[in-house]
Amino acid sequence: MTVRHDDLQVTWYGYATARIESEDGTVAYTDPGRYGVLSGEWTPPGGGNPKEAAHPRATDHRPMDADLVVVTHDHHYDSEGIERVAADDATVVVYEGVDAAGIDRDVKPVDELPFEVVRIGEEDHVSVDGVGDVWSMPAYNEADGPHAKDDGSVPHPKGLGVGYRFTVGSEGTSVFWPGDSDALDAFAELDVSLFLANVSGSVCMSGPEAAALAERMDPDLVVPIHYDTQAFLEADSAAFASDVAKRAIPVALDESAE
Repeated sequence: MTVRHDDLQVTWYGYATARIESEDGTVAYTDPGRYGVLSGEWTPPGGGNPKEAAHPRATDHRPMDADLVVVTHDHHYDSEGIERVAADDATVVVYEGVDAAGIDRDVKPVDELPFEVVRIGEEDHVSVDGVGDVWSMPAYNEADGPHAKDDGSVPHPKGLGVGYRFTVGSEGTSVFWPGDSDALDAFAELDVSLFLANVSGSVCMSGPEAAALAERMDPDLVVPIHYDTQAFLEADSAAFASDVAKRAIPVALDESAE
């Protein structure tokens, strides 16, 4: 299923990979790749036909059409995934902390990607010609937050990654993708039309935390992503959707076969 919102079409392919297309044909991707979400290898935890059929396969999406790609942090950097979706003239915005040398996977160094690459800081703004504006903001687990260990260590310390608020298309519709982060107070201050909510909970905000953040943000629509692709990301998306709807915020699940 593709979710339609204002002038946007939103498709979630699994993990952190979402495709956003505006009416004028502008296409943006968040964190493309990993765990087989673009190569047709991914099957949800536990298998089973209902969930396996719930997301488009590689043959269903249109590859190499992205005008904009945003990458939040090392865990979501996949050079092969980027090359699967990016058009020849794409702009790829990558957080400056992403370093292939420190990633324990076979990935291409960022500066070797065959596209226009923009390295962005923790709190930066770039304008991408013909696409829209991209803002970065700190995204992390708080040392005293719900995902910290007793010693204060966290899966995503401050400085590891960013979230993105970006606009797409001639209407400038705003999208927020927090990456892997707690539900930070700063996020609630954003003016956002579409909130791509990270609801997996084990390494970032949980469904209830994301729902509470959505209520504070008051976006026009919430679409959850980044759950169920791996066992440690298992989440109850229906419960999340119900929670958000009870807060009078529109919500949609991309979980039906095309």
